[in-house]
Amino acid sequence: MNHETGKSRKLNDEDMATMQTLASDILLMERGQAKAVTGKEHLERNDFIIEKQKTELQRIEETKRHKEQQVSLAEQELRQVKAEIRTDKLKSAATDVAAAITSGVGSLFGSGKLKDLEQSNENLRHEIAKRDKGIDELKVKMQQMQEQHGKQIRNLQGIHNQELEAKDKEISRLNTILEKAFNWFPLLKEMLRMERLCYAIGFTKDMINSLLTKKEAIRCNGRIYSEEHRRKFDIKNDIFKVEKNSVDENKLELTINRQPIGEWFKKQFNKPKHNLHKPIEESQKSKGFRI
Repeated sequence: MNHETGKSRKLNDEDMATMQTLASDILLMERGQAKAVTGKEHLERNDFIIEKQKTELQRIEETKRHKEQQVSLAEQELRQVKAEIRTDKLKSAATDVAAAITSGVGSLFGSGKLKDLEQSNENLRHEIAKRDKGIDELKVKMQQMQEQHGKQIRNLQGIHNQELEAKDKEISRLNTILEKAFNWFPLLKEMLRMERLCYAIGFTKDMINSLLTKKEAIRCNGRIYSEEHRRKFDIKNDIFKVEKNSVDENKLELTINRQPIGEWFKKQFNKPKHNLHKPIEESQKSKGFRI
C-alpha cells in the first residue's frame, strides 16, 4: 500500500521478481534463474526409454524426500521469521512467500511433472511385469515343446532301431537258410552264377529260363557282351547251353558251340579286326538276339 496516497500498489513482473529475491534472501534459499537466462522450458519433455525409467524414478523419489526436508526447514524458518518481523510490509511479503512455497510444493507433488512421471513409471512397471510374465510363459511353453519334440524323436529312434533289428534278424535267418540250401543243393550257387553271367552277356529272361530251368540249348544271332574284354562280339546261328564242368561236376559253365564262353571270347578278341572302318551307327544297330 502507498502510505502517501492510501491506494493499493499493483505489482508488475519486476516487483514480483524483487519480492522473490527478498524472500530467498530472508529464508536463505537459492534463487532460481529466469527462463530468459537459461533458455530452457520449465517443464521438459519426458523422452526417457524404458531401461532408464527405474533409475529416473529412484532419482525423483530422492528429490521428493529432499524437497520435503527443504519444505520442513523452510516452514520452521518461516515461523521464526514471522516472530521476528515487525513491519506490515515484511509480514505481507513473508505471507506471500509462504503462499508461493505452498503453491509450488502443491504443484510439484500434485499435478506437476513429478505426478506425471510417477504415473508413467507406474505404467511402465505394469508393462515390465506383464512382459516378464509373458517371457516366463513363453519359456515354459518352449521347454514343453522341446521335451515333447525330444520324446517324439526318441520314440521314432526306438521304432527305427526295432525295425533295423528285425531286418537284421530276417537277413540273418535268410542267410542261414541260403547257406543250408547251398549245402543241400551244391549246384544252386552255380545256377545263380550262371544267371548273373547270362544277364551280363545280354540274354533275356526267357532265354535264361530256357538255359537254366528247361536245360535247353538256344540258337542265337546278334551281339553278346564280354565284361572281361569290355566289348561286344558278333554271333550268327551260334548254339548256347549250360553244361556241367568237365573237370568238376559241382561246377557249371556256359558254352557256345560246345566251347566254354570264356575261351570263345578270348579267341574272338585275338582275331584280326576287319570291321574297324565300319560306321559307328552300323556297329550299334543290333543289340538284341534272334533265336
